[in-house]
Amino acid sequence: MKLGELAPMVGNQGSPESEAPTVKAAQFEYCRPGSVRAAVDALRTSGGDGKIIAGGQSLVPVLAMRLGRPSVLVDINRIPGLARIESIDDRTIRVGALVRHRSLVEQRAMPLLSEAASWIGHTAIRTRGTIGGSIAHADPAAELPVVAAAVDANIHVAGAAGTRTLSAAELFIGPLATSLGDSDVLTAVDLPLPTRWGFAELSRRQGDFGLVTVVAAEVDGQIKIAIGGVGPVPVRPREAEEILAGGSAARSRLAEAAKAAAVAVTVGTDIHASAAYRRAMTEEFTRRALEQLTSSVSKGAA
Repeated sequence: MKLGELAPMVGNQGSPESEAPTVKAAQFEYCRPGSVRAAVDALRTSGGDGKIIAGGQSLVPVLAMRLGRPSVLVDINRIPGLARIESIDDRTIRVGALVRHRSLVEQRAMPLLSEAASWIGHTAIRTRGTIGGSIAHADPAAELPVVAAAVDANIHVAGAAGTRTLSAAELFIGPLATSLGDSDVLTAVDLPLPTRWGFAELSRRQGDFGLVTVVAAEVDGQIKIAIGGVGPVPVRPREAEEILAGGSAARSRLAEAAKAAAVAVTVGTDIHASAAYRRAMTEEFTRRALEQLTSSVSKGAA
């Protein structure tokens, strides 16, 4: 869809003739539950027409332009226990859904997470946005879904039928689409700590979404790669990972893996970049991330 074709969708719904965009949300009910179970119940009773709000950095613009019209907003900000970062063991941290991007930047348990979060938007956005919101929003160009895919994160979910845990591969099913149900609440993300890592992102300006975002992480002795901005979900180039199996880090192997990663992605031409440019940058930025990972200084937990 061309940018100009969005005009009828974002125009003033009350006045079809008006050229001014709507900047006021449609009417909705608001509730502020005090527990995860109460939040699940509020979503369930909404009949599939409720939305969770935490930081609101993605949801509020959608509401303002009336691209979404939920009948109920469920504010989870007052639910206790969802804003903690804690160690599960010496190899994994658990990040609550309400942990703000700014806190991710400031934490020292997982430097990769700090680096990725520092690329998100600007100060105001990082102050309000949450890891749960970013993961659940599932923008394939966003940084945190790429990190989750790279380290094989586990996502904890509470729903009407109880609690369950999803892998990143099970959660992300398409652009802005996940396997979460209408009454599901994402409560926490478990992130294995990489012993070494690399992060490389190409964006037009600081704070913009990445045209290509690459995360390389060594977990349990295996180098894993995830690429954002080049497909409907973060891409795991398995052939590239196989080239690096066993932690092989020779420069020739890095170049070969980067080429394999570029072949693995599905890219198209849009207003930001041509398909050829995106594929070339996938190779280049995969190489950069891998070179960072294989630098002499370990980049694991501080």
